Amino acid sequence: MSKAEQLDKIKNAPGFIAALDQSGGSTPKALGLYGVTEDAWSNDEEMFGVVHEMRTRIMTSPSFGGDRILGAILFENTMDREVEGQSTAGYLWNVKNVVPFLKVDKGLADVVDGAQVMKPITDLDSLLERANAAGIFGTKMRSVIKEANAAGIKAVVDQQFEIGRQIVAAGLVPIIEPEVDIHCPDKEGAEDILHAAIMDQLNSLGADEIVMLKLTLPEKDNLYADCVAHPNVARVVALSGGYAREEANERLSRQNGMVASFSRALSEGLTAQQSDDEFNATLDASIGSIAAASAT
Repeated sequence: MSKAEQLDKIKNAPGFIAALDQSGGSTPKALGLYGVTEDAWSNDEEMFGVVHEMRTRIMTSPSFGGDRILGAILFENTMDREVEGQSTAGYLWNVKNVVPFLKVDKGLADVVDGAQVMKPITDLDSLLERANAAGIFGTKMRSVIKEANAAGIKAVVDQQFEIGRQIVAAGLVPIIEPEVDIHCPDKEGAEDILHAAIMDQLNSLGADEIVMLKLTLPEKDNLYADCVAHPNVARVVALSGGYAREEANERLSRQNGMVASFSRALSEGLTAQQSDDEFNATLDASIGSIAAASAT
């Protein structure tokens, strides 16, 4: 497995990133949408077993492959498990030609200045070591912006890039995700402040410090065009952010060079009760529509 091959794929290949990284807090909801109710497990370990079955079903589906999927973001528990006798990351790259990423954040702090920075990532160094050992290419970490407040937005972006540099130094490519809440009262204003803050940080990176950005679909089309074109940015991906798949795809199709990194919008319509044929056909249609919206 060559990091150079993986970077080339992330930079240049068509397709999008599948976000399969719901963690402890959001897993019951994800499983509920999948048609598995909370009586199917009695503790966290069993719950993670059930969600791994769901993710394995997605990853091993003939519809899921590197022709349309660039990468997949995993939760730490998924990285530590196996798919068809290989480590999850190994399976993704060796069998499916899909580049593996790891979610590294520990969730969000309380709202300050209209934004939520990340809680401290206490064991980041050891987690990055484990990620490298497991064949992970990059990471993802999420903060949330709820208001057009310059101080809050600056705090989010500063923290993202500070930790991002640490991840780059460990030999991984960070996906920096300062999400703007789609219900933000002045979403366009928040996005203008965010865009300026991101560009300041990108322009301060060294030539060999390569990052990715995961951003909310903006109110102004192609707001992030200069991020897409920036030499330090491997790819700009979009989160679905609570938009239904159809609206997320429609908004994404207007952003040139931005590709999807959808979670809920990817698995919309999949249920545990479907036969394999139904499941694979539903997933195929979902992947097809997101890949098409990403190809603009």
